Amino acid sequence: MSKIDDNDDHESEEPEPTGPSRVVVPFAKNGKFPSNAISNAKYNPITFLPIILYEQFKFFINLYFLLVALSQIVPSLRIGYLSSYILPLAFVLIVTMSKEALDDIARRRRDAEANKEGYEVVGKVDFVRSRDLKVGDLVFIKKDQRVPADMILLKSSEANGETFIRTDQLDGETDWKLRIACPLTQSLPNETLSSVQITATAPSKSIHSFLGRISLDSANLPLSIDNTLWANTVLASGHAIGCVIYTGKETRQAMNTSKARAKVGLLELEINSLSKILCICVFLLSLLLVGLSGFRGQWYISIFRFLVLFSSIIPVSLRVNLDLGKSIYAYLIEHDKAIPETIVRTSTIPEDLGRIEYLLTDKTGTLTQNDMELKKIHVGTVSYAGEAMDEVAAYVSGSAQNTRSRRDIGVRVRDLVFALAVCHNVTPVYEDGESSYQAASPDEIAIVKWTESVGLMLAKRDRTSIVLTYAASKAEQSLEILQIFPFSSETKRMGIVVRDSERDEIWFFLKGADSIMARIVQKNDWLEEETGNMAREGLRTLVIGRKKLTTEAYNIFLEKYTAASLVLKDRDSAMLRVVSEYLEKDLELLGLTGVEDKLQENVKPSLELLRNAGIKIWMLTGDKVETARCVAVSAKLVPRGQYIHTIAGMTRNEIAYDQLEYLRSKGDCCLLIDGESLSLFLDVYKKEFIEVAVTLPAVIACRCSPTQKADIAKLIKTWTKKRVCCIGDGGNDVSMIQAADVGVGIVGKEGRQASLAADFSILQFCYLTKLLVWHGRNSYKQSAKLAQFIIHRGLIISIAQAVYSISSSFEPLALYQGLLLVGYATIYTMMPVFSMVLDRDVDEDLAEMYPELYKELTEGRSLSYLTFFIWVLISVYQGSIIQGIAQILVGFDMSVFKMMVSVSFTALFLNELLMVAMEIITWNKIMFATEIVTIGAYIASIPFLGDYYGADLHYIITGPFFWKTAVATAAALVPIFLVKVITRRVRPPTYAKVRQR
Repeated sequence: MSKIDDNDDHESEEPEPTGPSRVVVPFAKNGKFPSNAISNAKYNPITFLPIILYEQFKFFINLYFLLVALSQIVPSLRIGYLSSYILPLAFVLIVTMSKEALDDIARRRRDAEANKEGYEVVGKVDFVRSRDLKVGDLVFIKKDQRVPADMILLKSSEANGETFIRTDQLDGETDWKLRIACPLTQSLPNETLSSVQITATAPSKSIHSFLGRISLDSANLPLSIDNTLWANTVLASGHAIGCVIYTGKETRQAMNTSKARAKVGLLELEINSLSKILCICVFLLSLLLVGLSGFRGQWYISIFRFLVLFSSIIPVSLRVNLDLGKSIYAYLIEHDKAIPETIVRTSTIPEDLGRIEYLLTDKTGTLTQNDMELKKIHVGTVSYAGEAMDEVAAYVSGSAQNTRSRRDIGVRVRDLVFALAVCHNVTPVYEDGESSYQAASPDEIAIVKWTESVGLMLAKRDRTSIVLTYAASKAEQSLEILQIFPFSSETKRMGIVVRDSERDEIWFFLKGADSIMARIVQKNDWLEEETGNMAREGLRTLVIGRKKLTTEAYNIFLEKYTAASLVLKDRDSAMLRVVSEYLEKDLELLGLTGVEDKLQENVKPSLELLRNAGIKIWMLTGDKVETARCVAVSAKLVPRGQYIHTIAGMTRNEIAYDQLEYLRSKGDCCLLIDGESLSLFLDVYKKEFIEVAVTLPAVIACRCSPTQKADIAKLIKTWTKKRVCCIGDGGNDVSMIQAADVGVGIVGKEGRQASLAADFSILQFCYLTKLLVWHGRNSYKQSAKLAQFIIHRGLIISIAQAVYSISSSFEPLALYQGLLLVGYATIYTMMPVFSMVLDRDVDEDLAEMYPELYKELTEGRSLSYLTFFIWVLISVYQGSIIQGIAQILVGFDMSVFKMMVSVSFTALFLNELLMVAMEIITWNKIMFATEIVTIGAYIASIPFLGDYYGADLHYIITGPFFWKTAVATAAALVPIFLVKVITRRVRPPTYAKVRQR
């Protein structure tokens, strides 16, 4: 189907392509390229079990229990029933394997649907399945059909070769993209398309650039991104024929699909550390008991047997319970009606929402609505805004008063409006009798809507022409498009060359950022001042210029530009150099526009609440210094009256050092810094800068690149070891979002790219406050309580075992076996303990009314070494008391062993249920039901406990059983209850103080 020419130039302007260029000839044979089958499956039949086992046993708890279970195969180490140690671990593994298997089966089913989709291929009678397409195949694509592989657009159903595609499943952007068929092939019959030869660079990850050539006989034309149809995009209009150039894993979509970084929450890391402490305690306790026995006989065997007996200290069910809890938290978040359409994409870190100390936020589309409106224009001597825009409309329509000074101003205004109506990449779209504008940038749509509002409408646009309509006269003006130079984040400008055939004129229009345009336009005395004024008003500014070209000058440029466009090495740089040399010099400065981006709904109270919650907020934006300052103040990111220290345009090391010294002495100020100065700090004084910056109440970094945003997030994480949350709405925020501990994406007007890459997807910035202050609080607090209670549950039964072992002359004999041991952590206690994930210490209104409550969460007090050791002491006390009283009241020789077990185990069971009741702060029906159902389950299971309580079960219905059990339970609980009551009276927790107000 295709062939590779290894001698062809294989370099490009991008760093990604490293292989040779390929020459694709339709209908050619013997191509060794990847299969086009889609495979998103995580496992295959061979790798499923090994990967699952590795993922599970890399956690310390599971590995420990695996070793314990394996030890029971050795007869000398076996204690009780083998099932007592195998079943809990098997249950954990079966639950995990079932979940992973079901998820992978669902992925395979989705893949199968896509792979079976049939396509019509030139020269083939039958439809070809997507998975069977090859490089070089000529594929028919119909409207609303998915593009199955990376292709070059050869023909379109439109006579001018144009078609539109939707790319939301590739890059998350919702606007339609214009694609153009190659002029060499647009008019060719389908059967003769085999005459062309396509040269393409090696596969690349870049979805926004492409370099290639197409040859037909002696003619050669360059191919660019405008001629491509990438896999997983959808044809939005007409139908088309494309030639497959990349398949399978070499497509842009596959190369940009990377496995998400597995995120582990801070709580899990803390629990893992505590588990290691418990393991050490188990070993020391085993060693102590053997030592007290005098290390007699095969003492090393006794140590291993004690390790097995005390294995419940490290609860194997802990991770299962925590994972189930995370699923509950995710469900509650996604079904919260106050934050509709919120999506949890990473369910492993909901507790981290309650531990955020640094919030890094984008500005445009995040704090602001990305709903642009042109608010102001300036033409050198006069500016227009608000009601004065009526004067602009009068100038455009020709109805303004005709004095000489006003004529001069009118000419300048009309020239500016005309330039704005022409210099853009906006396309009018007409569907079902309604018109709309499609463009990659909301700024451009806002400008074109404004020109329409003042009387100059964009009526039609294709790749070769623009038609404008004057509202007053209904007259149309048609312009031929000769060249377009699209906007990019590197060039920060957009240009167009058009020919006015009626006047026989060629014009070059250019618009861009003031920092770039200032050196391109003719010298003037007002541009810098006016851009600063607009920035202080919070407006995004664009500078517009133009230049009239002679036919000879344009032809010289075209010759150089065409030659540069045919090279495969550094093509973009070569083309940009030609544009800069032949066009971008001494442009006439037409004027300046100011576009307003409104603040998101409820941004001000949200930022104020987050600040009061102790979260330090950094705003990272690409806007100018003054614009960033204005938005920060208006959004209340910086309180009014707070000093904002500005560092901009800094290039010298000694100045940077002086600025650091000043910031150290002025720790309560807000820092406003531009990208250039930030780069200098990070290059020369990285450690010193971040050490100072993280202590400031707020930082605003403007003129920031996407790479800088991600670097700042990583630097804060590394330096502070605190949880960092990043939030944004655009593709340029993805790297920052992915670098964060918690990434939050807003579904923006530019698409879903940030939302798809994030851990949590929301619709508005204000939803973040509830996500952190309410759901984050509940997730962290309840998971911390759940973890400690499960550890307590395992410790208390192990302490009871230790007391019995001491009483049995330090022999490693099992106290509880079989159903008792397995049931204790499952049917007898699991439901009440797990129901604590639904507990609430304060209600939602109080959590938002007192954001200071959030500060306590960031300190990690709910699960700390202090709380851990308190629970250890409680477990030691209760386990010792319950088992000790049972042995004292019943005895512990073999004749009464089973009666003693019935008393101690029942007391343990009741103790856990009552401890849960003591720990619950806000009861609900589910919690109450779990207690009742669990008691019923225990009573119902008693007939099956004859092997453990005695064959006739007579003792458990006698009076002595009841009063002895009650004494053991009361002795374990009452002192704990009294201490808890007294502590809450003397030193009540913060949440209790708030609830009393």
